[in-house]
Amino acid sequence: MKRYAQILSTGRYVPEKLLTNAYFNELFPERNIDAWLVKNVGIKERHIMAEDETTSDLCLHASQQALERANLTPEDVDLIIVATDTPDYFSPATATVLQSKLGAVNAGTFDVNCACAGWVTALETAVRFITTDDETNNVLVVGAYGMSRFVDYTDHKTCTLFADGAGAVVVAASDKPGFLAGKRLARGDLYDALGIYTGGVACPVTPADENNGIPRVQFVKRFPATFNSDNWPPLIKGTVEKAGLTLDDIDHYYFTQLNLNTIKQIMEILEQPLEKTHWIMDKWGYTGSACIPMALDDAIEQGRGPKPGDKVLFIASGGGISMACNVWEWTGHQ
Repeated sequence: MKRYAQILSTGRYVPEKLLTNAYFNELFPERNIDAWLVKNVGIKERHIMAEDETTSDLCLHASQQALERANLTPEDVDLIIVATDTPDYFSPATATVLQSKLGAVNAGTFDVNCACAGWVTALETAVRFITTDDETNNVLVVGAYGMSRFVDYTDHKTCTLFADGAGAVVVAASDKPGFLAGKRLARGDLYDALGIYTGGVACPVTPADENNGIPRVQFVKRFPATFNSDNWPPLIKGTVEKAGLTLDDIDHYYFTQLNLNTIKQIMEILEQPLEKTHWIMDKWGYTGSACIPMALDDAIEQGRGPKPGDKVLFIASGGGISMACNVWEWTGHQ
């Protein structure tokens, strides 16, 4: 019997601590942060993790919710994939830490890091394991972001955008198709435009006089202003075509949740109604590799999520620049 992969359930975690735009207006009184963010990005508030929380803790809460909704126990999980560029440690993998905290004693583990494109990439990676290995039946795929630990709160360009959170799904083996198609691409010439550039082999130690010796996320170079609007539509169209569908066949579009204006622009380019998408950056800020599963979970909670038989598309961009897109037929029994 041919094996397929389907998404069974979702989960999310949003940390308790809330920072509104008003907080940043006080932090930068010479700038009207609130007005600029609402107009240009769509962010009104965001949440950041507590001092005693780590990325794996965010993963844990989202994973427990997803497993409960799938009627599974941690022991039922065969593989854990964590997509993050804010890991607990340089090594070992955050997925391994999550395995311990979750009690998923039968699961293999690894992390995926292609920045904010990580979760969509990890989702397709789970499919490859399920469809080629009959011992892999339940895969926990988590996107997590703890970027508040790496922002400079004197830099209004970064600290006002980034937030923390986690989103998780359970991907399971099935005799019915769920995953339909996926495509990836990258623009590696922009690898040095946005990232955390200290702590690795290329720059193992941060100079003591820079950022107080703490690694920080940085906008080093300006991205092409139209990067997503130039690259998302052809990637979407190519993936949809690969799935044997048309753009009109897609019932739900979930995008990287950085900029609401960009999402609206893409839907116009695709000639699709805005009602087919969903956004969360207004209340949760930008949560990187966690943002798409968090948006999916939020849409389902609000009754605006996919129903059985609906076609769902995920597309993400991440620093590097990496991009990933995949299309699913929704079969989830959440």
